[in-house]
Amino acid sequence: MTRNIKVEPLRQTPIEKQEIELVERKGIGHPDSIADGLAEAVSQALCAEYIDRCGAVLHHNTDETQIVAGRSYPAFGGGEVISPIYILLVGRATKEFDGIHIPTDTTALQAARDYLRENILNLNVERDIILDCKLGEGSSDLRDVFHRTIPGANDTSFGVGFAPLSETEQITYHAEQELMNLRKKIPAIGEDTKIMGLREKDKITLVVACAMVGRHLNDLEHYISVTADLRDRIRDMAAKYTDRDIEVLINAADDLKNESLFLTVTGTSAEMGDDGSVGRGNRCNGLITPYRPMSMEATSGKNPVNHVGKIYNLLANKIASEVAETVDGVEEIHIRMLSEIGKPIDQPLVADAGIVSAEGADMDALQQEIKAIIDRSLADITDITRLVAEGKLATF
Repeated sequence: MTRNIKVEPLRQTPIEKQEIELVERKGIGHPDSIADGLAEAVSQALCAEYIDRCGAVLHHNTDETQIVAGRSYPAFGGGEVISPIYILLVGRATKEFDGIHIPTDTTALQAARDYLRENILNLNVERDIILDCKLGEGSSDLRDVFHRTIPGANDTSFGVGFAPLSETEQITYHAEQELMNLRKKIPAIGEDTKIMGLREKDKITLVVACAMVGRHLNDLEHYISVTADLRDRIRDMAAKYTDRDIEVLINAADDLKNESLFLTVTGTSAEMGDDGSVGRGNRCNGLITPYRPMSMEATSGKNPVNHVGKIYNLLANKIASEVAETVDGVEEIHIRMLSEIGKPIDQPLVADAGIVSAEGADMDALQQEIKAIIDRSLADITDITRLVAEGKLATF
């Protein structure tokens, strides 16, 4: 069946040529990102359990994880968590199939503990959290959908992607990666970071919030020294992506005189007042980009078989990246894909590509080449399921 694929020119100024640009990334230890990470870790663990016991991924959605902040008393050289962080794993899962019982709740709890141990390095999973699991049973109607060769869409929903990333977007994304890569060398770095990038013409300002872990810092002087070092390292990293002027601010809310600092016990503000929910942070490309097309759909924790809120967002970004990397004459591309509930996910109601082309580009040739990429990607859409189940596609 012929797919409804549209490719049209966008008559707008490319992002790099606009005067103002805003970009944000919430790091892996931000409470919203912890919720995203837990939701996706639980989904991946359930996928593995379903495949092992039943030979296929069964219906589930774990995208309602909630985090309720605890209370802590951070201090140089130590500190302690006074009230634990409460984490509730919520969603739906298939618990029995053809007489086979699947231990969904215990699988979810183990996956969540493993994720926290691997990613929030200063969090004591036995002492600093209360982990609860409330997974309901999936709808039998929805479970039936999973056994079609090409699954039917669970909803009428859309996915959005764009490419290539601008300099500011790349810098904002990689600033957090730089901090995480430094944790072994500088253990005072916590995982709770938030990077806000502002470009005004040819100046990029990065406002970086980075939780510092008190037990790895001796005193205020040590804190100031480490944050100054981080500022310089981020500036050096950013210079690899741009020739524009760069300014970096670290923990701008600190009041050094009164020692009111972004100091933590565990490396995340979830220990002392910040709650978290799935879908309130980064989109599936790892960024929050108000100057770009975005979907508000939460991607993490949704099943990777027929939940188009997940699949179409991941696929749209994958298509956009491929076009930007392989098709000459494309300055910028936006992909929007709309499903129709119950219809095969490889047959969207529409797949629309908007392109900002380079001067002198052959639009007819671009349209044909991009249509072919979209058509092939839709034909191979079940690859998204496999890549997500194997943990090879990031969702936040």
